[in-house]
Amino acid sequence: MKGMLYRVVALIVFVFISFCSKAQVRDIEGYVFDSQSIEPIGFASIVVSGTTTGTQTDEKGKFALQLPNDRKELVISSVGYSDYKLNVTSKNKYNIALVPKADRMDEVVVTGTMRELRRMDSPIPVEVFTPKYFKKNPTPNLFDALDIVNGIRPQVNCNVCNTGDIHINGMEGPYTMILIDGMPIVSGLATVYGLSGIPNSIVERLEVVKGPASSLYGSEAMGGVINVITKKTERAPLFSVDIMGTTWQEYNADLSGKFDLGKVSNLVGVNYFNYNAPFDKNNDGFTDLTLQNRISVFDKLSFERKDNRVASIAGRYVYEDRWGGQMNWNKEWRGTDSIYGESIYTKRWEVIGMYQLPFKEKIMTQFSYNWHHQNSYYGNTPYMANQQVAFGQAYWDKPIGDKHNLLLGSSLRYTYYDDNTPGTANADTSNPQNQPAVTPLPGVYVQDEWSFLKKHKLLLGYRYDYDKNHGHIHSPRLAYKWSPNRKSTIRASFGTGYRVVNLFTEDHAALTGARNVIIANALKPERSYNSNLNFVRKIYADGWYVGIDATAFYSYFTNKIVGDFDSNPNEIIYDNLNGHAVSQGVSVNTDFTFSVPFKFSAGFTYMDVYLNEGDGTGQLVRTQQLYAPKWSGNFIASYTFTKQLLTVDLTAKWNGPMRLPVLPNDYRPEYSPFYTIANIQLTKKINKKVEVYGGVKNLFNFIPADPIIRPNDPFDKNVDDPVSNPNGYTFDPSYNYASLQGLRGFFGARFTID
Repeated sequence: MKGMLYRVVALIVFVFISFCSKAQVRDIEGYVFDSQSIEPIGFASIVVSGTTTGTQTDEKGKFALQLPNDRKELVISSVGYSDYKLNVTSKNKYNIALVPKADRMDEVVVTGTMRELRRMDSPIPVEVFTPKYFKKNPTPNLFDALDIVNGIRPQVNCNVCNTGDIHINGMEGPYTMILIDGMPIVSGLATVYGLSGIPNSIVERLEVVKGPASSLYGSEAMGGVINVITKKTERAPLFSVDIMGTTWQEYNADLSGKFDLGKVSNLVGVNYFNYNAPFDKNNDGFTDLTLQNRISVFDKLSFERKDNRVASIAGRYVYEDRWGGQMNWNKEWRGTDSIYGESIYTKRWEVIGMYQLPFKEKIMTQFSYNWHHQNSYYGNTPYMANQQVAFGQAYWDKPIGDKHNLLLGSSLRYTYYDDNTPGTANADTSNPQNQPAVTPLPGVYVQDEWSFLKKHKLLLGYRYDYDKNHGHIHSPRLAYKWSPNRKSTIRASFGTGYRVVNLFTEDHAALTGARNVIIANALKPERSYNSNLNFVRKIYADGWYVGIDATAFYSYFTNKIVGDFDSNPNEIIYDNLNGHAVSQGVSVNTDFTFSVPFKFSAGFTYMDVYLNEGDGTGQLVRTQQLYAPKWSGNFIASYTFTKQLLTVDLTAKWNGPMRLPVLPNDYRPEYSPFYTIANIQLTKKINKKVEVYGGVKNLFNFIPADPIIRPNDPFDKNVDDPVSNPNGYTFDPSYNYASLQGLRGFFGARFTID
């Protein structure tokens, strides 16, 4: 009996101990963040597997939880992210990376149609790039940042002053319209500088339309549009700073902040870039990189209004002092013919605004004004220019029933341009006064988006402009979108484009080097017919996703103004096209996302850009366009070590052979070699406010050979010497296809207060 009693007591104690053991809990805590951006994920759900017990993260991504000892698994979830199952070990602290779903955010875009639309709903294909994308290869300006975008090529046109422009699908910079918040703020004279003076800290995203957009935006939008969307105040951090330096002694600082003044919100951005350490690593006696001192200040005021109507005004000021040339040049030699240098002073200010009229209907008004002054010397050739551009437009965004959305608008662009070139000289030689070019360009446009049969959308658009020199200009367009399911979309479009040419403001080759500029005939507007076909496909599977975006494009020019570098080595001859020109090709972008914190994207572009021009005998001669590689592409790979909060980014852009301007009997090849510019970066998240980054650019140390011909005689003083110059070469710095900066390191830090 006593033994039985002992056994019962022992059983009760065992059950009690087991129960107490099962009832015991342990305290764990963690941090949940986005595997791609390393940003905290607020209000994520943390649930003990198989139970209803759980918690959620705070706004900083942190959580604490009491976990029963008999439970070893947590399920972490958040809207827009794949669920994550965590097997709990003996640790008490965990860093948890959630992988974003590929389609978690269908961005809102405005560039293709001037209306806010979900990107997948737009009949016009629009590519969107956020600052997170460009942080994978940090640069001091947006011009350089675009180098890792497939189908876009920042082209440096001069090896001395490093002036450049943006090529989209092989079409030169003047065919690319640069907008800020939808306004054509960057004009012809400033196209090459505009993207270098926008503080990265105030950029919300870049929207890119590759292809004709003249029917909506008018002249200069033949090749495409890059729209810089600035941050809305409510989404901007309270304060941020990004400071970076390189082993070439380049220093860049980007700052932004916001504050409220009653019903007015203020966003301020400042960018400062300084490079003042000349290098000549290729030993040609010239600077490898242009020295620069640039500051840009941006200020945007947003006003709170009834019914959330829009009202904002912003201003920007840019000052830049830059020069390149012989290593012993200084400002004492500016404009002389003793020591060669190209020196550019730029002052620019601009204002943009948007106001929604206080009506029931949505009627928007927008305006911009910019003033640009340039004081330049290219050797002993002066280029002094002033330009003012005023732009205003109003449009009515009117839904008609459930199927139609009508856009009616009118615009007026007024351009004043004066310089010291023949472009504004007085035809009356007895009158020494200049005749500045004054160009009003009024226009009206209409657009109808028609949704029918649920999966189909048709866009019809037409624009009419009147130019006082060239008369009536008509620009129709047609676009069609079919989405058979949520995974596939097909878009097709057709339209015309035009551009009124202002040679000296757009073509830097006309100003640099020793060539004389010849304008054979009065230049007419450029005209083109354009079409493209776009296909988007999303492929989902367990643990991975693939996105494919492919576009075929074709443009036929009935007139095009191209510099002839080949007929005479001492001249650039500009004339209307005696024949036709073609730009055609295919561009493919792919994105791969996996359940692990790894993301990979790659793209390639094939293009064939050429002229068919009469040779005077009735025959057409085909000439490949300069600086337009038939093959090019990019790739970006990112992996995050979640425990260390460390991200590795590998980025690269490759280019196939491209035709270059060469001189008669030139010893340099007419086509560049295949080359790749690759970069690697490590980013360490210290905490929510601070991150540091560093890496190496141009990993393969690729540098073009012989970029400047006859650098020892830049003023061609001894060009006729048969002993030192038996081939009659002239000084020419236009043989450019890649940066002269080789392998270099960089390091930076970012600090943000939300």
